[in-house]
Parts: sequence; C-alpha cells; structure tokens
Amino acid sequence: MEEQRGNLGELGAEKQLLVEEVSALSSVTHNLNWTLGVIMRFDAFPVSDFCPDKKCQPCREDWVLFQEKCYLFPSENSPWNTWEGGQRYCQSAAADLVVIDNLHEQEFISNHSRFYYDRYHGYWLGLRKVQDRNWVWVDGQNDTLSYWLTESIGMSPQCGLMIPERKPSASWNPAYCYMRNKFICEADALLRSDL
Repeated sequence: MEEQRGNLGELGAEKQLLVEEVSALSSVTHNLNWTLGVIMRFDAFPVSDFCPDKKCQPCREDWVLFQEKCYLFPSENSPWNTWEGGQRYCQSAAADLVVIDNLHEQEFISNHSRFYYDRYHGYWLGLRKVQDRNWVWVDGQNDTLSYWLTESIGMSPQCGLMIPERKPSASWNPAYCYMRNKFICEADALLRSDL
C-alpha cells in the first residue's frame, strides 16, 4: 500500500511537469504563429530593419513599443500629409494609421505627440466618419471612446485628428481629410512577450 502511494505521488509529480511543459510549448507555438502573421503582412519582409546583427527586435528602428504594438511617431522634419496620404504611407510600412483601443493607449499616444505649428494642427488618427453619421476606425470598429474636444463635436469634417498637449480624454477634433497634418502609424510587434 505504501509503495502504491509512493508511485501515485511520483506519477502526480510527473503529470504536473508534463502539464507545465505542454503549457510552455503552447506559449512558444502561439508566439511563433504571431510572429509569422506579422511577417506575412509584408510583401518583402525587412529583415535588417527588425533583426539588426541577426538579433530580432519587436519593432523596427524609430518605432516605439507599447502593449504588443509598434508606433511610428513623426520626427521634427516629417512631411505633413492628407489623411489618405498618411494612411498610404503607413500601409507601405505594413501598418495603418493608429487605432485607439483604450484610455491607456490614448495617454501613451498623447505623451509622444508634440505641438508643432498651431492649435488647429495635430496628428491624423485612423478614424473617419462614415455616411456622415458614425466614426469608424480603419480596422472597421466603431468608435466607442469619443475623446472629442467638446467644442468641436458638431462640425462636419470627416477625418479624426488628435490635437497635442490637450487632456487625453478630450483631444480629438474632426478635420477636413484634405488638410495636411502629421500622422501616427501603428503595427503589431514582431515579437510578443509571454503574457
């Protein structure tokens, strides 16, 4: 009887080790599938941009990592563009104009955006008005956050602009899509940390 209990204890410990190994392998597989998905978004994957000196990084040089996403913020001398031009630029880098999912991300974006010309210029968001009614992100989600400047809600322009140095929860402004502004690109990180 004693011997059987000892064998059962050993089997239980071995089972627990196997469960932990399966969980670790599952995490590795999930992360590899994530990385493959990011790579497949490129026509020609820029290995040297992501993996300088053969050591891969989550984001390309000049992109900033935040919560499994990479963001490209315009430099001081970055050209201004229309909303469509900004989206084309981002898409050429296998990205899109930024989609804000929560206040934490909005605060991150606000902290990395600077005043650059006047109080009417800002950064294009991946947000457009559809059929003059609903604001929709470039990924197809309806806007549920509505971090709009209160004085601007009734305006008729069709594209979303974030005005820097405002309260993060009240910094978006509708703007005419043909206006030229800076813009922020967002893409999935190449590598994920284990969650």
